[in-house]
Amino acid sequence: MAEKKTDIETGVETTGHSWDGIEELNNPLPRWWLWTLYACIVWAIGYTIAYPAWPMISGATSGLLGYSTRAEVAKDIAAHNALNSGLESDLLAVDLNALPPTDDLHRYAAARGASVFRAQCSQCHGAGAAGAKGYPNLLDDDWLWGGDIDNIVATVTHGVRNETDLDARYSEMPAFDDILEDDQIAGVVEYVISLSSPNHDAALAAQGAEIFADNCSSCHGDTALGDRDLGAPNLADAIWLYGGDRATLEHTVRNARYGVMPAWGQRLSDADVRAVSVYVHSLGGGE
Repeated sequence: MAEKKTDIETGVETTGHSWDGIEELNNPLPRWWLWTLYACIVWAIGYTIAYPAWPMISGATSGLLGYSTRAEVAKDIAAHNALNSGLESDLLAVDLNALPPTDDLHRYAAARGASVFRAQCSQCHGAGAAGAKGYPNLLDDDWLWGGDIDNIVATVTHGVRNETDLDARYSEMPAFDDILEDDQIAGVVEYVISLSSPNHDAALAAQGAEIFADNCSSCHGDTALGDRDLGAPNLADAIWLYGGDRATLEHTVRNARYGVMPAWGQRLSDADVRAVSVYVHSLGGGE
């Protein structure tokens, strides 16, 4: 470091720093700036004493005022719940089948259910409930276990093929890769395609019809219209959960599918389950 000296022009002592011969003057900071800095330091110390601030091993200092944003939110939620307690009680008691769309309680349930859906269901079924590959479209009228309000409540409550609820909707298609020969799988795929598309090999589809009758009709029905008691989909309506092209259908026949839906009755309140069921039913696909 260069030696400190006094600048001849200004009479101010230098800091000893020099850049390309330019000396840095050791001018004092403005008093207003210093007082602002001191005030900020005092304010910061006071804040950390008064409010929660310092992280500890299992929490944080609570502060002398004991303020908690979490407590404020809980207070607001409690106040909101108190205002809606009457509507919630009515929602739990009402027969949803007898609740007309024009009723104030129905509007409350649909609005509440929409919030629940956006928070809990849209990640799989989409923000607009149109679904995606492997996740059902809730806007149409194609339901594996039924789309009336009671069946929707049951599906939401218990879920599908999960391991946490003994009453979960459950169906399992066998993987036919080790059961059928390659030509038999090709035939049954062609037969399924022929049920909803004119673009198929009629001879191969005719062969596949026999394979279908022997191996698939026990669940999907003789006419492939499905069975809601078994959760077996309708194969004749051109509505596909995983896709209806030949490659996808062959993959399904060979390996089967095993989609899982959580049991929301274990995560949501009864009122939320009924509300989101009303919302889904009101989207247009509910029966």
